[in-house]
Amino acid sequence: MAKDPEIYVSTDIEADGPIPGPHSMLSLGSAAFLGDKTVISTFTANLETLPDATADARTMEWWKGFPQAWEATRKNARPPQAVMAEYLKWLQGLPGRAIFLGWPASWDFMWIYWYLFRFTGERPFHENALDIRSYAMGMRKTAFRMTSRTYLPKRWFDERPHTHVALEDALEQGALFCNMYRENMETPEG
Repeated sequence: MAKDPEIYVSTDIEADGPIPGPHSMLSLGSAAFLGDKTVISTFTANLETLPDATADARTMEWWKGFPQAWEATRKNARPPQAVMAEYLKWLQGLPGRAIFLGWPASWDFMWIYWYLFRFTGERPFHENALDIRSYAMGMRKTAFRMTSRTYLPKRWFDERPHTHVALEDALEQGALFCNMYRENMETPEG
C-alpha cells in the first residue's frame, strides 16, 4: 500500500501581539511543497482582529518599520471564522499528509493551532510541526545560536526577499527548507 506523500506546509503569519487570544492574527500565508520544491498550492488571507483583543504596543512599534507590509495585512480582512474554515478545507484537500513548516515553527504554529481549534474545532496538523532552524542545527551539527540566516550556507537560499508579507515569506522559507532537505537526502548516512 502506497503511503501518502508528506506535504510541507510552509506557513507564515503576521500578528499585532505576542500571543493569540489577547492579540490577533492579521495575516496568514501557506505554501504547500513537495520535498522536491514543487509548490502544489498556496493559501493566503487577511483576518479581522478578534473582538476582545488589543494590539500590543511593542509589536505596533515594530510594525512602524514595515508600513507597506502592515498595509498588506489590512487589505480585504475577513472574519477569522470564515478564513479558518476555508484554510481547514484547503489543508484537507492537499494530496498527502500535511506537515506544518515554519521559521520559527514555535511562533507560527502557536497561532495557527490556536485559530484552527478556536474557529473550527479541528487540529489538521495534529502536533506535526517542523522548525527550519532546528533542522539546520541538526544538518550543521552546531549550536542553535549558529543557525540564524547569517550563518547558513548561501546555497540553501533562493533569490526571494523576506518582506513580512505572509505568503511571500512562506514561499521563501519553504524553498529554503526544500533546498536543505534535498541536500540532506543526498548525503549518505554516517
